[in-house]
Amino acid sequence: MTSKLFATRQGTVFLGVIAAVIAAVALIVYLNQYRNSVNDNALTPVLVTKSFVASGTPGSVVTSTELYSISHVPKSALQTGAFVDPSALAGKVAITDIGKGQQLTTADFGPATGSVAEQLSPTQRAVVIPLGAPQELGGLIGAGSHVDVWVTIGGKVKELLQDVYVLGAGGGNVTLRTSPQEAGQLIYASENNQPWLVLRPTVAKNSKPPVIKG
Repeated sequence: MTSKLFATRQGTVFLGVIAAVIAAVALIVYLNQYRNSVNDNALTPVLVTKSFVASGTPGSVVTSTELYSISHVPKSALQTGAFVDPSALAGKVAITDIGKGQQLTTADFGPATGSVAEQLSPTQRAVVIPLGAPQELGGLIGAGSHVDVWVTIGGKVKELLQDVYVLGAGGGNVTLRTSPQEAGQLIYASENNQPWLVLRPTVAKNSKPPVIKG
């Protein structure tokens, strides 16, 4: 059959067309495989942990304290639901422990619950101190307020802390966001003196703490 095709001009042309079609198909297959290989190996940015991230860590803390870095990995190595933009962590909280060097994914985070712990950075603490109604400014101080803390020591009225953020208030207690050292100062003041909270305007500037002599 092949010899008969080669024996005529039409047969030779027909075989040439078939060979060209086969070559074209092979070229298309090769180009598709090459394109897929290039796409799979194209580098894609992804958020990767720089250190251990404990369950319960807010996404805002991850981004603000730079617990992550942006790494570039082949598309084929990108995990399902991997975060590529730090802003996507806003309003989320880690629902599992995440080891160092792992990609941050949607499976690791859930919606933030608004708990007090989610409003604390690794260097901050929440401390609760009991206050009477006058010291609370008659209930005018609430979550989101900024206050100065005053105490009476040895017949002198002294400003202990400035610009302390209020996490919550009610039932004669006020929860303040502080550093560990400030938390200790407030606990000591609560045990030995009567702290007073002074409400600050949002545009107030800090100044040298005054001491008022009695």
